[in-house]
Amino acid sequence: MVELIGEKDTYWQINNRIYQIIQHKMAISNIEKHGSWYEIYDEKGKKTKTLSATIGEVEGFGRDFFVVSRSAWIELYDEGGRKYKTLPASIGNIVSVSSNGFVVRNGSWLDTYDKTGKKINTRSAK
Repeated sequence: MVELIGEKDTYWQINNRIYQIIQHKMAISNIEKHGSWYEIYDEKGKKTKTLSATIGEVEGFGRDFFVVSRSAWIELYDEGGRKYKTLPASIGNIVSVSSNGFVVRNGSWLDTYDKTGKKINTRSAK
């Protein structure tokens, strides 16, 4: 377990602890649906979280987030299964999810969003 940072720690000790905390964060390697549950697996194949399938339909995942569509909403979750962003489904239909973000088709346009849910690009769908 990683110790907390104390008031008298040196710069090196603080940086070392931050590095240890970051290293404990595992990447998503897979999300599987079993009945009415989603199971999230890390890069070592260990199940890290189980979520009810009532959250919606998992559309795809990146290293540290996944995208869920649920009725009129697109929701972003972190690797720990915590929802951190909700977008209206009116932004478009999800085309793909990658490690850095996701792409939606909105009419004849493809909009690229980063993993925080911010739109970063729009281009013609051709």
